[in-house]
Amino acid sequence: MTIKLPPEVKRKIFRTGLPRTPAEELQAVRRTVFLHLHPMQLSADRMKISFTWCLGGLSFLLFLITVFTGAFLMIYYRPTLENAYADILDLQYTVFLGGFLRNVHRWAGHGIVITVVLHMLRVFYTGSYKPPREFNWIVGVCLLLIVLAFAFTGYLLPWDQISYWGTRVGTNLLHSVPLLGSDGPLGSALGLRPDRDITFFLLGDSDLGPRALVRFYSLHVFILPLLAAIFLMVHFWRVRKDGNLTAGL
Repeated sequence: MTIKLPPEVKRKIFRTGLPRTPAEELQAVRRTVFLHLHPMQLSADRMKISFTWCLGGLSFLLFLITVFTGAFLMIYYRPTLENAYADILDLQYTVFLGGFLRNVHRWAGHGIVITVVLHMLRVFYTGSYKPPREFNWIVGVCLLLIVLAFAFTGYLLPWDQISYWGTRVGTNLLHSVPLLGSDGPLGSALGLRPDRDITFFLLGDSDLGPRALVRFYSLHVFILPLLAAIFLMVHFWRVRKDGNLTAGL
């Protein structure tokens, strides 16, 4: 079975086909953030300053704060069952300004979730997701999912009773995810079992343990930041390219 995308959807996602002439090669460079950092041309109306509450900017600022503080926390943290909780206690009570850095990192993470949700609501309410911005809306939804993944993976890292049982409840719910969980719709038809579904893939075992801690740590400090950086580049590039954010109102 093949899935055919409508031509207008293909143009939104891929922008250009394979270049066949010098002019098309130039257009291919102009229309992607990975080959050209700033849009080559902008119309005058797209340069107007509009009222947006700067929720996207606040989200990005909080993201930078979490990256900065998280880089320092990584120096003192070891993702092992024997050391994780002890390192958190050392950070909180022994390391100079460790408790301050940890609290700033934690509250900035909470703030990102709040500001991103408010940002999405603002975009939806003002109609800023409408053409030609629907592709950037999808990118924004992906960023929202990445932010939630940040919060979920970081929750386990202190390895205390609250984080352990909270993460265990969350991962058990994944068994019911459609098409991915063993207890979800069509799970049995696809041959999924508790040891062969999305929960087992995330934990690396049938229960929370050392593999789960290492995987959550790797996701939190490497994989998710890399994905976030890529999606942010595309998102900011499309914001500048598409122009006035409240034009859909």
